[in-house]
Amino acid sequence: MHAPYKHLHKRCAPSHVWGVSGTNRYRATWNGATIAESSDTVVVEGNHYFPLGDVLPEHLRPTETHTTCHWKGVASYYDVVVADGVNRDAAWYYPEPSAAAEAVRDRVAFWRGVKVEPVSA
Repeated sequence: MHAPYKHLHKRCAPSHVWGVSGTNRYRATWNGATIAESSDTVVVEGNHYFPLGDVLPEHLRPTETHTTCHWKGVASYYDVVVADGVNRDAAWYYPEPSAAAEAVRDRVAFWRGVKVEPVSA
């Protein structure tokens, strides 16, 4: 077993780009299933962070993976699970973000093939 927190968060870029999706609604999908949908995402470094209340918990399974971002803090991960498919560590969140990253508290972001796209009106 590897030591927790030893990996540098790969999505942690030197410049921080913040934004709020505003009135646009976004949907995260994988393997034909909707994982999350919200008009209240926070965008950091190009990643949409969905409020936990807008994520379907039946599609998330906690993992032991942790990475560290020099400005956001320690990230924890979920596998994304749809039917018999498992996308390892495809969702991440910051349980205790730094003060600079407080806007991502209680939010989940996705990668590794999970598509995040605007919802058509």
